[in-house]
Amino acid sequence: MDELDTGDARSIVFLNRRAPHGTIHAKEALEVVLVGAAFDQRVRLVFMDDGVYQLKAGQDTAALGVKDFARAYRALELYEPERVVVHRASLEARGLSTADLLVEVESLDDGALAALLDATDVVMSF
Repeated sequence: MDELDTGDARSIVFLNRRAPHGTIHAKEALEVVLVGAAFDQRVRLVFMDDGVYQLKAGQDTAALGVKDFARAYRALELYEPERVVVHRASLEARGLSTADLLVEVESLDDGALAALLDATDVVMSF
């Protein structure tokens, strides 16, 4: 059986804009990302607005009564997404830096983020 040729794979940005808890959006986005990456799609993750909280290290969800799934983001390195990006202004507005995050990310300004989105075939917003 021939290996799948990913030369024609579409680039997909998963745009994460919501806080990690209170809705199922963040968890479902992560599941879709992992499936897409497993099937050799050109996956790019972008975290902006309250979505940057999804990557914040040291979250304690016990008081919320929900399971902390943030550690699952560490699985990303096994699936090798093409890029993992945070919007720099969103981090700064929330008093965070890349050092506060669970995984390594690229921090992009408005212009670089706009260029990334423009160069993407599909944008899925969560």
